Amino acid sequence: MTTATEQEEILEELRAAPKFFLTTHENPDGDALGSLRAMQLVLTALGKDVLMYMSAGEFPLPHEYRHMSFDDVVREAPADLNERLVVFLDCGNIDRMPLEFLEAGSARIVNIDHHHDNTRFGDTNLIVPEAACTAQIVYQLARALGVELTKPLAEALYIGLVTDTGKFMFENTTPAAHAMAADLIAAGVHPAEIHQRLYEGLPFSRIQLLARALAAVERFDGGALTLTHLTRDDFAHSDANDSDSEGIVDHMRQVEGTLVACLIRDLIGDDGKRKVSLRATNGRVDVSLIARGFGGGGHRQAAGFTTDMQLPDLIERLRGEVAAQL
Repeated sequence: MTTATEQEEILEELRAAPKFFLTTHENPDGDALGSLRAMQLVLTALGKDVLMYMSAGEFPLPHEYRHMSFDDVVREAPADLNERLVVFLDCGNIDRMPLEFLEAGSARIVNIDHHHDNTRFGDTNLIVPEAACTAQIVYQLARALGVELTKPLAEALYIGLVTDTGKFMFENTTPAAHAMAADLIAAGVHPAEIHQRLYEGLPFSRIQLLARALAAVERFDGGALTLTHLTRDDFAHSDANDSDSEGIVDHMRQVEGTLVACLIRDLIGDDGKRKVSLRATNGRVDVSLIARGFGGGGHRQAAGFTTDMQLPDLIERLRGEVAAQL
């Protein structure tokens, strides 16, 4: 089935359904949150009854996204869930938002995403790997549905776009992405204001945590793998939380000669578990393949997973996975 055919099927479902239940992946990033809010605004503009869902454990949101109001999300299944069309946004695998209440029901699932390794878990799927972000797909759907590009909608879409393209620095920054940005700016987005909300005014705890991460940087195999590790003590001494590690891996990515950047951080509330974030600097290594081998996923240049492997064993395996692709 072609992408155009998939889009027509999705548009038909969005037009026909009167009630919706929207969600995204756990630990949502800018594209997940932007796409979620944007789709809610699009469907509301069409006169639909729309609920957004995120679990209580997702709050408070990471500091950079707290300017986005999500006070209107539900945190448990509504009584009429089976009457609602369930829409997953930016979720490559349904296990990334484990909803036990969906398993017991008969709700129809629509899956809208841009991850190339999406498992196509929906009853209807719109997977566009060439899209810079899921927000770009939502933008295209909004245009096809004739929804007015209001400033709140444009800002939600822009947040998804600017975060998933790494401020328009990653290889997914296409002409279409820039054309979309131009349209959103014309609709009232102020890029400097969005940048300030997302990337400035961050708590001092982040700087302290970054300092500890930079002090622990190691390079392996001639610099092919540049890696750092944050322990629970690092978080405690910095008075930081899990979300304060956001963006640290990109500092590893900037080191000359690096093919894969890696941040390993101990999960504060889960003893023995570690979260691993991977970034590739060029097309030589597909980090999503590495992440999938550990039960995670993502994009060719940005992926991640959670593991309980001991640190020395984990590093050795990462080195082997990188070397296997070179």
